Amino acid sequence: MIREVLQKVSEQRSRNMSAIKSKNTKPEIAVRKLLHSMGYRFRLHGKDLPGSPDIVLPKYKTVIFVHGCFWHRHENCKYASTPKTRKEFWENKFKANLKRDLEIQEKIKKIGWQSVVIWECEVKNKSFLTKKFVRKLVMTNNANLTKINKNLNIS
Repeated sequence: MIREVLQKVSEQRSRNMSAIKSKNTKPEIAVRKLLHSMGYRFRLHGKDLPGSPDIVLPKYKTVIFVHGCFWHRHENCKYASTPKTRKEFWENKFKANLKRDLEIQEKIKKIGWQSVVIWECEVKNKSFLTKKFVRKLVMTNNANLTKINKNLNIS
């Protein structure tokens, strides 16, 4: 009886986990649409860069990671909850994710690129995202301010 229940839970969990996408997620697509509307052109899922970033802006030597708050443990975010079952498994999983994220950030920095992390919960606020992009891309890369001002409707 217990074995049947565990097998059923495992099959259901397996279906749920297999349905979680790692590429072309809704938050990622929203970020891409915003960047494109701001006039930026980019590549997707750069396999030649550490961590296969979600978005690559070669002109600015910048990569963008769109992180899910749950999987990457966005601090003080309501979406970064920890499941009540199998706590040890999840804690180890999340620690490994955080460690890998830090290693990838270091590797990106070592090759002379910068990285921007966009959290899933930030995607809902387009004005915040726009300001974050401008701050990261313009201030650190001396991009064309006229183009940026035009995109932000600043005279």
